[in-house]
Amino acid sequence: MNPALVDVRISIDSFLDGSTLDSIADDVRDGLTAEPKELPPKYFYDAHGSELFDRITELPEYYPTRCERTILNRRAPELARMTGARELVELGSGSASKTRALLYAMAGAGSLERYVPIDISPAVVEQCAIELCQTYPGLQVHGLVGDFERHLEHVPGGEQRLIAFLGGTIGNFYPAEREQFLAGVRSMMSDGDWLLLGTDLVKDVDVLEAAYNDPGGVTAEFNRNVLRVINNELDADFDPGSFDHVAYFDPERSWIEMRLRSNERQLVRIPGAGIQVDFGNGEEIRTEISTKFTLDALSRDLNEAGMQLEAFFTDPDGLFGLSLAAPR
Repeated sequence: MNPALVDVRISIDSFLDGSTLDSIADDVRDGLTAEPKELPPKYFYDAHGSELFDRITELPEYYPTRCERTILNRRAPELARMTGARELVELGSGSASKTRALLYAMAGAGSLERYVPIDISPAVVEQCAIELCQTYPGLQVHGLVGDFERHLEHVPGGEQRLIAFLGGTIGNFYPAEREQFLAGVRSMMSDGDWLLLGTDLVKDVDVLEAAYNDPGGVTAEFNRNVLRVINNELDADFDPGSFDHVAYFDPERSWIEMRLRSNERQLVRIPGAGIQVDFGNGEEIRTEISTKFTLDALSRDLNEAGMQLEAFFTDPDGLFGLSLAAPR
């Protein structure tokens, strides 16, 4: 832990271990020997990838972050009153930029007691804990350094918790994975707990596809960054410039699909995963899906996981939604 963390209100548990590199190797090996080839989107996010994504969120074509922030800024006091939450648990917290409005509203209502951020980056969790304890006297922060897909069982128990999973990240799961994840979240909830879920919504295809194909090429650079991460972590020899960015909406599955398309025949060596991979000219790697939801689909998914949709909020243009759900 950072020596600067001397505040007794801060505790941080880490669930990362020596198996992390093995997990990357396993994911890359499994994905690049599958048909079609695939890589998990979580490997976009090294320091450079996170910086690129921050730039994406500021692009005029990329509406999700802007719309979600609008909803939270407008609805946070109402959410604090409706839930009576004393604790905010954030899955994939980053720097808590998405939930600052909620923390402010809960503090204003006099109910905020504890914040539990869960993120893969120790530095981000530590810095966030320090900043928030300085901002909110009396706040307890119990940070978890880990993967919210693998470490939900380590979330500390509590009462009247608001569990936030924002940014539309739920859309990156395939349907079976989404079902399993929501069931896992439900299993950690007690009476009096709530789930706040951020989701991108079905809309005009041109609007959807423009958000993933910005003319400045920032999203393309972000997509190719997964190859740089594999080069760094597994000593691979990908040439990111030999892959083109592809993103399109699949109406059958109701998701945006991002791919990297090899623009030449090439052989890539990945010593850290113990494989070498042949790519044909035009062969693609799927790097991300981003499901777009309807209200009916959200209600059905929550119901199947054992939760009841209690309230649904959108931005003025109906582009993005926040669902508030409770155990049933």
